[in-house]
Amino acid sequence: MKLQLLSDLHLETERFDPEPVPEAELLVLAGDIDSTWEAYERFAGWPVPVVVVAGNHEYDGRDVDAAQAGLRAMCARLGFTLLEREVLHLTAASGLRVRVLGTTRWSDFDLFGPVRRPRALRAAEYFMRVMDSQRQGRPFDALAVREEALACRDWLEQALSQAAQGRWDKTLVITHFGPSVRSADPRYGAQPGTASFCNADDDLITRADLWLHGHVHCRHDYLCPRPARPPTRVVCNPLGLAVKGEQDGYDPLRTVEL
Repeated sequence: MKLQLLSDLHLETERFDPEPVPEAELLVLAGDIDSTWEAYERFAGWPVPVVVVAGNHEYDGRDVDAAQAGLRAMCARLGFTLLEREVLHLTAASGLRVRVLGTTRWSDFDLFGPVRRPRALRAAEYFMRVMDSQRQGRPFDALAVREEALACRDWLEQALSQAAQGRWDKTLVITHFGPSVRSADPRYGAQPGTASFCNADDDLITRADLWLHGHVHCRHDYLCPRPARPPTRVVCNPLGLAVKGEQDGYDPLRTVEL
């Protein structure tokens, strides 16, 4: 099953014309497509199913719960599937049965362990001020993000612990935030702010066959070994920001095989 992966298009500021890949069977939008949501209309009538996992910027300046409901309604209107702690079952043209697990999987700020969590939380407050989101009348601050992140982690861990029992052949996980320090942007290294972009979900990665994510503005494609099984592949294909040179070498027609 060939998947087309797009993320971090930031179409509220960037110029990009999405184009379907003829051989792809699914389009995955892994978050931060457009903070205004307007550019989602460009994917209406896409020739294959579209699966959406929201990024942090889809919530900019909004109440988190209201935004999620509004984004879900918009996706339904456009014929997309929004996944937030939800499962989707697909069957490829080859007959391969795929279980798709999707969640934003916010940062829990434990990328470098509990001892370094306080520094990671302090660094995160800058990003929270930029995001300027609320929940039930209160700021969606770093502690609120951590609470949401842990709920995402609990759901994902439970879902990945389920045995297939003949119901699916492969598992695809889609998150916005990176699942490992291996997904960190090498430009910034292992600084406290990196914990706002990646989680220490390495123990979960190998329970999936393919893990797609966004959020970091650098491309990744790496393997995580599994005993007696093919390795799990982790792929990130963000467009990023032109002003920072992040779009150089970008391949919008790239596919990922599952």
